[in-house]
Amino acid sequence: MKPRRVVVTGLGALTPIGNTLSAYWEGLLSGTSGAAPITYFDPSLFKTQFACELKNFDPLDHFDRKEARKYDRFAQYALVSVAEALEDAQLPIETVDKDRVGVIWGAGIGGLETFQNEVLNFAASDENPRFNPFFIPKMIADIAPGLISIKYGFRGPNFATVSACASASNAMIDALNYIRLGYADVIITGGSEAAVTKAGIGGFNAMHALSKRNDDPKTASRPFDKDRDGFVLGEGAGALILESYDHAMARGATIYAELAGGGLSADAHHMTAPHPEGLGATKVMENCLRDAAVDPTEVDAINMHGTSTPLGDIAESNAIVKVFKEHAYTMNINSTKSMTGHLLGAAGAVEAIASIMAIKHGIVPPTINHHTPDEGIDQKINFTFGKAQKRTVNVALSNTFGFGGHNACVLFKKIS
Repeated sequence: MKPRRVVVTGLGALTPIGNTLSAYWEGLLSGTSGAAPITYFDPSLFKTQFACELKNFDPLDHFDRKEARKYDRFAQYALVSVAEALEDAQLPIETVDKDRVGVIWGAGIGGLETFQNEVLNFAASDENPRFNPFFIPKMIADIAPGLISIKYGFRGPNFATVSACASASNAMIDALNYIRLGYADVIITGGSEAAVTKAGIGGFNAMHALSKRNDDPKTASRPFDKDRDGFVLGEGAGALILESYDHAMARGATIYAELAGGGLSADAHHMTAPHPEGLGATKVMENCLRDAAVDPTEVDAINMHGTSTPLGDIAESNAIVKVFKEHAYTMNINSTKSMTGHLLGAAGAVEAIASIMAIKHGIVPPTINHHTPDEGIDQKINFTFGKAQKRTVNVALSNTFGFGGHNACVLFKKIS
């Protein structure tokens, strides 16, 4: 059987720089930083006291009070972004064959705040400790796709992918292949995360992974800069509606782009550090290009994993030069994490959306906060520093790499 083409027909975004798709895109193009002092709890005892939180998000704008209490924030974020994406896709929910509509969702951690609070409450109990009856269903990462399917009645393939910061990209690749192989006509995919918590900040601080630039949070996420000192924790969600090309055309859907391929690899090197020679990063991009049947010279833009960590930015930059050779210097390459921070398991989704919008609008968002070149990074690469750059984008890649050495890469093409 010839694999079916897969296209993107709807998008939804809930991010630290915009709570809708249009607001997110506007924030990217304007070079807005989502970093600010933490408001969810008193961060004064922590080495890092800032993050990229959502702004002006009230769950009661989307759920009644009783319903909101049943969901961890990461699940709330998933449901909100999916609602926008389904509306954007104009999917006829009442008449679509719901046995052929699936949900494959990514989350690197899941209900961290729920777990944290339940354990704190247990530890504070002198006797007869009690747990919330929703503790387990609020915490587990797979509850997000479960809740989405329950809300809309989608009975197709339904599961969660967990591969740290590559989780949402893994979800998209699984969704791509399930549609390609005929197991579904439509799959709602993406990722969500809500790790801006005491446990999240404290845990990443203990690993020395986060920036500690408390005096200037807005410039703390500075990928490729010599003085970068770690990533900035973000939160939110991104949702994509994927359909077979034939299904989308039959219902007259508007198509953003084609999801033409995906690549996977493992560093097989270290729990948290990238392979120093970028072997996994090199292999995942090669695998993605091969899967999409795209020559390296056809790629116009790459949204890098680009976390603003000392080792990761160098390894990924070197891998791009290895894969693309001289063509690496003709592309627009960027890191939107300079603005959104690192959304962990949701990163792949919001960054894929940025790549898709770059194709649609012919403009590549910037990498902000670059001040001092790093001699360890090839300076001939166009990192789109400072402000967005207009260019025709026919093919765009998006990279995500996760703790444990998990690498995922997706490739989008202008529809033809």
